[in-house]
Amino acid sequence: MRITGYRSLTTVHRWGRPVGDVNGIVAGGVTEVPIVLVETDTGLTGVGLGAHTDVERVFPALDGQDPRAVTALYDRMLAFVFKSGHNGATFGTIGALDMALWDLKAKLAEEPLWRTLGATDRFVPAYASGLEYGLADDELAALYEPWAERGYTGAKVKGGLDVDRDVKRLAAVRDVLRVNSDQPAIMYDVNEAWGRHQAVRLARRVEEQVDLTWIEEPVRRWDVAGHRAVVTGIHGAVATGENLTGLEQYRQLLDADAVGVVQAGSVWGITHFLRVSVLALGHDLPVSPVAYDVNPLAHASAAVPNHLVTEVQDLELPVGLRADQELADGGIVLGDAPGLGIEVDEGVIGALREAGAWATVAGPHVRPADAGLRLAPRRP
Repeated sequence: MRITGYRSLTTVHRWGRPVGDVNGIVAGGVTEVPIVLVETDTGLTGVGLGAHTDVERVFPALDGQDPRAVTALYDRMLAFVFKSGHNGATFGTIGALDMALWDLKAKLAEEPLWRTLGATDRFVPAYASGLEYGLADDELAALYEPWAERGYTGAKVKGGLDVDRDVKRLAAVRDVLRVNSDQPAIMYDVNEAWGRHQAVRLARRVEEQVDLTWIEEPVRRWDVAGHRAVVTGIHGAVATGENLTGLEQYRQLLDADAVGVVQAGSVWGITHFLRVSVLALGHDLPVSPVAYDVNPLAHASAAVPNHLVTEVQDLELPVGLRADQELADGGIVLGDAPGLGIEVDEGVIGALREAGAWATVAGPHVRPADAGLRLAPRRP
């Protein structure tokens, strides 16, 4: 069996509301979802999700190879770009291709990926996370009510610029989820909006009023001393790691005991998540993958012993995608369809005339120049 080529598609996710975080909002609520399809000489196709803008550069490392050698091919891709570096868009491309290879490997075994990876339970504990920074307070509470109806006992709220506003919103979401638990798990994500000089002070102000499970990305992703200061200065855990690309970027945080919940980005691929999980396990730490459309790391989450909880961002799927999974009982219930269980309707996607807006100047993937320096919300 050999890899013979790839195809790229882009669909959209229609959120039906503004989405984003402290770094920016996509007001129209339509975001792009890139898809890469890896083809083989048997006719089987692997599905990978996530931006893969460097695919022409990386794919030669896979061309003609046996797709079943997934981890070896992952390292082959890394080695192929070694001289110029693997970070950023290149690492995302490797992750999307890696996801497609794992999909192929499980399809060849005619079983769901969670079984291929050695899991025994198809249920993955999860928490709700709506990218809801652009919603009004009353809209926020309404957003999480359907999650409560599905048994969810934890949720994450975006914030960072106005902690008084954030406290009200954290408490509102907590109260919605109390229908399922006396003590819902409440996570607070400031998306690197704080500087080291202010992080502990602001975090303590929030903790005085809301019992937090964790504070996420309180300072810039590479700031080991800043993370360590927050870890020692607050009651809840510190979660970080979703924007780190490669194990070498985790080591300093872990060695300094500067993180309590180790995160990994879904768009960086399955092999990356598995390796981050092993590294975290070696430090007796839990791991939690951040969300992406169709929850592609859920299968891997089911298979690692130190998985804590997986982030889920929406109850609906992108246009033209179907997935053999159910959001119920406070988690993700994986099905038995081979591979990732993701079906791609290329006809529906090909007929799309919409474009997403993640990368516009107003979107959260374009960080404002003064982010992290603002001590209070701007006044009109």
